[in-house]
Amino acid sequence: MQDIALSDSPLTAHDVARGIARLFWQRKSHCLTEMMLPGGRRADIMSFGEDGRITIVEIKVSVADLRGDAKWRDYLPWCDEFYWGIPAGFEASLLDEACFSPEMSGLIVADRFEAAVLRPPAQDSLAPARRKRATLLFARAAAARHMRNADPFLEGRG
Repeated sequence: MQDIALSDSPLTAHDVARGIARLFWQRKSHCLTEMMLPGGRRADIMSFGEDGRITIVEIKVSVADLRGDAKWRDYLPWCDEFYWGIPAGFEASLLDEACFSPEMSGLIVADRFEAAVLRPPAQDSLAPARRKRATLLFARAAAARHMRNADPFLEGRG
């Protein structure tokens, strides 16, 4: 990874998401950040690969945020693969603890410019009905964001 820093400030979740989005783009995978899922959960990143596989990434930039997360397992029914996304310099060994299911979750380290997979996730396949529902959720969210960007009047509607 590049050793370029725009500032000495710590990386934010937005910075990490940007690096991860660039990684997905290079892999011909398209993603949305802050993706709302049924049940009110919001995935930090949801990505669709050109093969139709769905990936969710949960970003953690502090140990307190990681230790306080009790919702990440709610994302598993909505993806084929799950990653933890962390900033460069984060203590990655924390995610080897059993409570974070290292046998099933992948690990991505990122900065503002790029990201690298440190550990691949377990591969799973969504049931066809769940895949269809997740695909429609993603498509509608992407379309709504596009429409709101094109017409600020639509912000806050629908």
